[in-house]
Amino acid sequence: MDIKRTILWAIFFVSAVMLFDNWQRDHGRPSMFFPNPTHTQTATGPASGTPGLDAAATTSAPAPVAGTAPAQSQPQAQLIHFSTDVYDGEIDTRGGTLEKLVLTKNANAGGAPFNVTLFDHTANHTYLARTGLIGGDFPNHNDVFTPVPGPLALSPDQKTLTVSLESPVKGGVKLVKTYTFTRDSYVIGVDTKIENVGNVKVKPSLYMEIVRDSQAVETPRFSHTFLGPAVYTNEHHFQKITFSDIDKNKLDIPSSANSGWIAMIQHYFATAWIPQQDAAREIYVEKIDPTLYRIGVRQPLATIDPGQSTNVSARLFAGPEEERALEGVAPGLELVKDYGYVTIIAKPLFWLLEKIHGFVGNWGWAIVLLTVLIKAVFFPLSAASYKSMARMKEITPRMQALRERFKSDPQKMNAALMELYKTEKVNPFGGCLPIVIQIPVFISLYWVLLSSVEMRGAPWILWIHDLSQADPFYILPVLMAVSMFLQTRLNPTPPDPVQAKMMMFMPIAFSVMFFFFPAGLVLYYVVNNVLSITQQYYITRVMGAKKKAA
Repeated sequence: MDIKRTILWAIFFVSAVMLFDNWQRDHGRPSMFFPNPTHTQTATGPASGTPGLDAAATTSAPAPVAGTAPAQSQPQAQLIHFSTDVYDGEIDTRGGTLEKLVLTKNANAGGAPFNVTLFDHTANHTYLARTGLIGGDFPNHNDVFTPVPGPLALSPDQKTLTVSLESPVKGGVKLVKTYTFTRDSYVIGVDTKIENVGNVKVKPSLYMEIVRDSQAVETPRFSHTFLGPAVYTNEHHFQKITFSDIDKNKLDIPSSANSGWIAMIQHYFATAWIPQQDAAREIYVEKIDPTLYRIGVRQPLATIDPGQSTNVSARLFAGPEEERALEGVAPGLELVKDYGYVTIIAKPLFWLLEKIHGFVGNWGWAIVLLTVLIKAVFFPLSAASYKSMARMKEITPRMQALRERFKSDPQKMNAALMELYKTEKVNPFGGCLPIVIQIPVFISLYWVLLSSVEMRGAPWILWIHDLSQADPFYILPVLMAVSMFLQTRLNPTPPDPVQAKMMMFMPIAFSVMFFFFPAGLVLYYVVNNVLSITQQYYITRVMGAKKKAA
């Protein structure tokens, strides 16, 4: 029995099954291998009195609090348009909510702008960041605020832009919400001033939440990237929450903390509320509509005497998952760029890729050079593997003869093969072990290239204008198929005709998937295959020359 070929077939089978599983998850179907775990702890929802949503929430403005009628004296809600160097957005005066937020800054030097809409509120898509007060009949995201006069565009000579809105007085409380946008920053300061203009003491709580539907965006075909809420605390660290877990009320997150943040993650981009550190808060996650989910924090405030006020400062991140920038915003926020189980390997690889990019100034060439560097590091292992394959190829005719001779007696055939391996000093595992050792690195680099927003809009050469999109002319996938075919020809021919045909079919099967992969990923595999072919051909020639000389 050819153990090496069996292992290779097992690896191929597992890879095919995992790709199919990713396709299943990408189309909203349950995973075959990663069922939702059953947890014992259920996160607490928002406290009684938290304003909710009803079916009307999917229209152009948030719905009123369930069970209450809007005040007749409330003015008509309107949208306030604002713009900065990185944002173009709208604030709804109903609740002073960020209704729309479009990222307008260039993704890369010389590249196209992001032009990605994060917050939005249409008939087909809802994604909002909002705040309000609970604990009484206080202003919340359903009340119509009044804009404070002031500029709504960041001028070239300004570093910051502030937009303020005042709520109507409710329960003796007036709320003033101020957004502060900073030049070249995706962090928005959100200052909330709570004024007690009544005659009695009040003790409200401030909630900050992100509301979103489960509509996927910008996910490459045949690839699965996480979409959903996430929580980070100093005690429990980073935790992702799937929409299906929320549907089944299977949550295992801290219900309270005094640190961290809550977020909503999608491919390449994220939004996160970052309250003040060392401020006690309750965390809640829930489904509020057949298609809407929310994650938020409820921050209790100190008692406010009549005529007094209190200020609560928080930050709202809304932007690309640029790892280095995220590290400087809040502890652990860089984890929204999720590498999964290979984080320990992927983070150093991305660091190295960044350093190479800083030297060459092009992400495509950085991928090429990083692949060359990885191949150089693994050269001794690869050389051992190719030498073993070359020896196996030499004795393949003798192996076929033994199989033919003892085909009716598998036990004798295996014994004869083992004796042949021993006589020729060939290790059947010699070609597999080096490959197995390299697999975690190659998988990690796959996730680095798939998760890095730096690839979005990044050109390489000629026809490749965006490494995050599929090759428009399918040149790289065709080169990928050709390189796989050449590799197959260099490997020992399987003695079984069916296996031989399957090995010839593999390049076609894989190339079909690579037609839809981002160009950056395909470029990595093409370069890796070309280097492998060169190395294998060289080693085979050297061994052949040595054998001829001997």
